[in-house]
Amino acid sequence: MGKDFTSALRPAIVMTILFASLLGLAYPLAMTGIGQMLFPLQANGSLVRDAGGRVIGSAVVGQAFTTDRYFQTRPSAAGKGYDGLASSGSNLGPASQALVDRVTSDIARQRADGVVGALPVDLVTASGSGLDPDLSPAAALAQVPRVARLRGLAEPRVRALVTAHATGSILGGPHVNVLALNRALDRMER
Repeated sequence: MGKDFTSALRPAIVMTILFASLLGLAYPLAMTGIGQMLFPLQANGSLVRDAGGRVIGSAVVGQAFTTDRYFQTRPSAAGKGYDGLASSGSNLGPASQALVDRVTSDIARQRADGVVGALPVDLVTASGSGLDPDLSPAAALAQVPRVARLRGLAEPRVRALVTAHATGSILGGPHVNVLALNRALDRMER
């Protein structure tokens, strides 16, 4: 019995080291290298930079905008808001009083900002990851009066900007990337 165990131990250790090296080191390094060569922008987080080269955000990860002069993204359930380390949904069900309170608060805030009529659902609900960078065109258009008023721009110009930034998708309906829209809004104001 002891001899069988020791004769089986060596191949087990060798195979463990071999597969750990292949699958734990070689494969991840190869995939990282291929990603860097073929898709460097995406492999590095789709970072968006200003004219000075400073990183101001990511095209694929949502972020909070701190002033009402900008289009606001949908609420985030990720940590204290758009925290990539806490990416997840809230796990609150439809009967949860905490969810009802949060949505009610978000509705009141949207009404205080001047949004009238039916509220697009993505203005008051968080996405599954809590890091969604996009809004529906309806949610962006609902914010046009506030943004136009605070920036002193004509509503039709801001509405046209939103419409120009609406893009289609294979898997879902049209969407507007909020960071790209806000950057275009800053350029429009100059």
